[in-house]
Amino acid sequence: MAYFWQYPLWDKLRSGEWLTGARARGYSLILLGICVVATVGWIAVSDGLIDRNGKPIGTDFSNVYAAGALTWQGRAADAYQPALQNAAVRAIFDGRDLPIYGWHYPPLYFAVAVLFAAVPYVWGLSIWVVAGLAAYLATIRAILPRPETLLLAAAFPAVFLNIGYGQNGFLTTALLGGALLWLDRRPWLAGVLIGCLAYKPQFGVLIPIALLAGGRWRSIGAAAATVAALVAISFVTLGAGVWQAFADSMTYTQAVALEQGGAGWEKIPSAFSAMRMWGADAHLAYVVQLALALTLAATLAWLWQSDAAFELKASALASGSLLATPYVLDYDLAVLAVAIAFFVRHGMVRGFRSFEISLLAAVWIVPLLSEAIANVTGIPLGLMAMLAIYVFTLRRAVLDRECVSLAAGRHGIAQA
Repeated sequence: MAYFWQYPLWDKLRSGEWLTGARARGYSLILLGICVVATVGWIAVSDGLIDRNGKPIGTDFSNVYAAGALTWQGRAADAYQPALQNAAVRAIFDGRDLPIYGWHYPPLYFAVAVLFAAVPYVWGLSIWVVAGLAAYLATIRAILPRPETLLLAAAFPAVFLNIGYGQNGFLTTALLGGALLWLDRRPWLAGVLIGCLAYKPQFGVLIPIALLAGGRWRSIGAAAATVAALVAISFVTLGAGVWQAFADSMTYTQAVALEQGGAGWEKIPSAFSAMRMWGADAHLAYVVQLALALTLAATLAWLWQSDAAFELKASALASGSLLATPYVLDYDLAVLAVAIAFFVRHGMVRGFRSFEISLLAAVWIVPLLSEAIANVTGIPLGLMAMLAIYVFTLRRAVLDRECVSLAAGRHGIAQA
């Protein structure tokens, strides 16, 4: 056993020297090429707009498009009725029998749905994917302005999950990443972006705690004003009935999508899902999830009120926001790109500590493996990766602080 810790491979994992720039680019190009070929091939063998599994191309986007179509018909509230929403989805694809994709978003999100439903489905999906990918890449490139950033961000496996599902991980990543990027320079703009994140309220649990701990009052005010404005606009344009329909649908969402794991436990990398996958009842799973959320809230509040580097605060908030909610899907792991980018930005300036580079590489590849490994082994790899980068971020903040204190002590001794 002692020999293992002295093994050269272990030393390379510790130092991260195995991941050279050339290897990072090479691995990214290989993965990018494989995924592009697989995506093109999947579309080529589809039956029109229906893939080989009997699902629409751009799977979950069909749900967004259908909700938008219902809104154009003056029937937005029907989107919260699974049977009526499914009928609207089938109508897009000439009445084909398709799985039910429940509409679980608050009425704020109809603004997006109605916009893309204004054009034919193929155009709507294409614009959705291209615009979302562009916003995601621009955000990560702005956080980490290095030549290799675009390639590594484009090859991040969560990208292909979002393209394949037609999902909104790009939007979530761009809003949260953009908010953190502008928090110091344009606090009001950051607040507006945070307010727009209310379309996925489960990811906003920790954001107010971090902003309060950091004394970011202008951003808090802008976020609150943005949410209030979006709610008011939805009331004026859609009516109060759509909010009542949303409230009534929450029971269905909680029971089917969350507690029964409608999407599959392997696709939900949360502590709640892991407990349910291992046979725990819903009550115990909620207790574990709550305990984790409280721990995250306490540690994040400490971090954001401390003098730690902002990059570490931002990285922890990105990964912590995913960990705090019981309902996070594998495509939401795109937000980990924000956590990785801020962590790397800090490491480029201050240097990397033991195992950090290897950890970042492991977190980067996890979205490719998470679902398959959880399905076969019951090991929640996605959850483990999020916990690991969060813990390493806190560890880095503590170690950096110790170094500053030690340097200050030596300086004091030298002056004496």
